[in-house]
Amino acid sequence: MASILRQIVAGPRQKHPEAGLDLCYVTDKIIATSGPSSTFPQRAYRNPTDALVKFLDYKHDTNWAIWEFRAEGTGYPDSEVYGRIKHYPWPDHHPPPFALVPNIVASMREWLKGTDTNPGRVVVVHCKAGKGRSGTAACSYLISEEGWTVEDALFRFTTRRMRSGFGAGVSIPSQLRWVRYVDRWTKHQKLYVERQIEVVEIQIWGLRDGVKVAVEGYVDEGRTIKSFHTFNRFERVNVDGKQQDSTPLDSPNISASSPSLPISDSQFRSEETQRTASGGLEAAGSAVIFHPAQPIVLPTNDIRINLERRNKATYGWTMVTSVAHVWFNAFFEGQGPENHGIAATDGVFEIAWDAMDGIKGSARKGTRALDRLAVVWRVADTVGNGKPELPQIITEPKEGEPVPESKAADWKSAEHSNLAAISQDLGLRTATPVSPNVSKASSRRGSGTSPPHSEKHHSLGVKARGPSREEFVSHGGAGEGHPTVTAAEQDLGIPEVKSPEPIDDSEGSTKIKDVGLGNVASVVGEMQKPWREGKSDSKLGQNKESSKDHVPGQLLKEDER
Repeated sequence: MASILRQIVAGPRQKHPEAGLDLCYVTDKIIATSGPSSTFPQRAYRNPTDALVKFLDYKHDTNWAIWEFRAEGTGYPDSEVYGRIKHYPWPDHHPPPFALVPNIVASMREWLKGTDTNPGRVVVVHCKAGKGRSGTAACSYLISEEGWTVEDALFRFTTRRMRSGFGAGVSIPSQLRWVRYVDRWTKHQKLYVERQIEVVEIQIWGLRDGVKVAVEGYVDEGRTIKSFHTFNRFERVNVDGKQQDSTPLDSPNISASSPSLPISDSQFRSEETQRTASGGLEAAGSAVIFHPAQPIVLPTNDIRINLERRNKATYGWTMVTSVAHVWFNAFFEGQGPENHGIAATDGVFEIAWDAMDGIKGSARKGTRALDRLAVVWRVADTVGNGKPELPQIITEPKEGEPVPESKAADWKSAEHSNLAAISQDLGLRTATPVSPNVSKASSRRGSGTSPPHSEKHHSLGVKARGPSREEFVSHGGAGEGHPTVTAAEQDLGIPEVKSPEPIDDSEGSTKIKDVGLGNVASVVGEMQKPWREGKSDSKLGQNKESSKDHVPGQLLKEDER
């Protein structure tokens, strides 16, 4: 009976033919398995910890160790695996805080390739299902330490972990984006610079009614996702009028500013109507700017935009009809690896609705909540006490150096965790006192909070631009893939968007070589001084005016766009 339950829970994942357990050999050195459990009733339908240990002892003697990634807890004490376990936890269905990646791959390398290691050693990776988080970590190791390409690593993990015809091993768009980040990190000195990031505003095309928009990020070494701000109706600037045509976006799995994949003109279509579940047609949404009343500052480059659409039900209930989110990293979107760790201090991340992450790692998101969104971000110039903070330089530990490890979550909480950030789903929810104010942030009816606008063509105000209002969003290297002006916009006198001057990284590169890696933070801080003092830096976007002077609820005039 227990074996039947395990087979049902394993579902599309491969079982090891000899062990009868939910595990596979990704390579001769890497084993991926679902999270084992030592408690009832979980051990009845998951890999029992003692059975997994017995198999590993039989096959590999003492030459195995576990890397676990469960922020919800492992489900067994470290002592049951002889203490041979490394903890790097983060929440289910999400990419890792990128600051963890160098330590994860370095610790695996030291176990497998260290000077005093046995050539027969293996790494055992697991999360809950042994799929998304485990696959992200395994592919990151193969890319950064074994020289595999992104495509080869993802293909290998899928073919070894999944049954034929049951989808990809790593399938969540944000996790795939992170694997590509790892590839860029590997190709450019394995240098990562952690910075505090301010979300200046969020621009949305085709926003439907009742959508909650929240800005979230990692805290507690990545074990917890914290909501830093949820927009309300008073922070909304509604751009009335006819929906404007949207410029094409890049590949659904990467941002518009990523240089790694070519642009496709056919991957985004702004929808005028959408067929509802009842068979009727829903009018396309409005173009909206969400500008926070107070600065939204996240402690790391990792940023999550979380969406939830609600329809009012009755008797204190509300119906959730859409759930979606997306993660991106401002260091990589600012081309940090390609510029010797000196990433742009501002930028814009764009993504279409169909390219966002769905519910609990699936592609299911419910009804359409919007067509496209753009996040305008910049490096935060101050922190809590008002003083600037220098970036934190993170490099991969060298061979033979100690590798930091994260704090483990409580192993007993594995099957009882109900974190709000990872338990979103469709269906009825209890309404809260703040629900009306939050849901009306995207309502086009009856709020009366959007200021009147007299500009004839004010819908053109919602377009991808930098935090200083420059009409440029990088789609690749300098001069490549910039949005073009339509014939209608030319009739309105809007000039063609010019490519900015390419960043001359020779000076920054020389500085880094002269001062050494340990002082890169000081170099980056010096380069950010003019921006912090409100002065323009022609190398970083040719700013006209700082976005922090933008007044919430006030549209930009035509000559300011």
